[in-house]
Amino acid sequence: MSRPALKLKQGPAATRVLGVGSTQPDKIVTNDDLSQIMDTTDQWIRDRVGIIERRFAEKDELLVDMAVTAGSRALADAGLEPSEVDTVIVPNCTMPAPIPNAAAQVADRIGVKRAGAFDINAACAGFCYGLGVASDLIRSGSSGRVLVIGAEKLTDVVDPLDRANAIIFADGAGAAVVGPSDEPGIGPVAWGSAGDLVDTIYMRDHKYIYQEGQSVFRWATTQIAPIAMRALELAGLEPSDVDVLIPHQANLRIVEAIAKRLRARGAREDMVVADDIKYSGNTSSASIPMALDHMRAAGTAKSGDVVLAVGFGAGLSYAGQAFLCP
Repeated sequence: MSRPALKLKQGPAATRVLGVGSTQPDKIVTNDDLSQIMDTTDQWIRDRVGIIERRFAEKDELLVDMAVTAGSRALADAGLEPSEVDTVIVPNCTMPAPIPNAAAQVADRIGVKRAGAFDINAACAGFCYGLGVASDLIRSGSSGRVLVIGAEKLTDVVDPLDRANAIIFADGAGAAVVGPSDEPGIGPVAWGSAGDLVDTIYMRDHKYIYQEGQSVFRWATTQIAPIAMRALELAGLEPSDVDVLIPHQANLRIVEAIAKRLRARGAREDMVVADDIKYSGNTSSASIPMALDHMRAAGTAKSGDVVLAVGFGAGLSYAGQAFLCP
């Protein structure tokens, strides 16, 4: 007796980002504000991480709330109704409990009913992981359109008196809608991990985030540019093709080091480099889509621009891809 043959779905050959959106809490916290509660100064913070101010959520403002707002704005930007999306992915590392996940709650509140919904925890690389997964889900035929929302409430997991970390991390959410395309609009993801360095960023006593700042700095400034180059190679692009570079907004000195290494390999001097960390702080998985949304609003990133994004963080996980700005 012959066995029945399994059938496989076949999706479109290409995908693209259809729209983006973001949100931040209203509460602005300046370096001078932090100097009132810890041993630091405005100049000390600017010199070391490049941050001028950041946004902190109120106690009753939840990660899920911010994700709903950012996701709804991305759908509006794409000109889509919630019913036209069938999958919601929420990269994050700061949900207060492992279950329930954020994605199912966010999907329901936005109006994406009976959605495939799951979270991704790749820390600060989460959005790039999510974008890669979303593109592949669509190309495989498993999903039609996917909403990817990087959302974090890092103030829940940062010791407010820890000078090394409290000056860096902040709250917010950024989202992108991914859909089918006649022409490639999202390149293949270049991803990986350095698990041997897992102890450089972790949760101390399962309560507060801790990182070996100098170790992470040395790793990021030397290892991330090659990952960005690999993403370009996979997409068939040269560094000179990049219009906009958006590294994870971890530290302005790291961002500038990555840009410098890419320019040494052929990236243009007029390549626009995201510096959203100055006014948003480090928002982990939210930082790349938030920066893109802010850059579009400012006119420094335009529709059709070639964007190179690369995320990196705890794990140590990293991922990057090239895509066209919506």
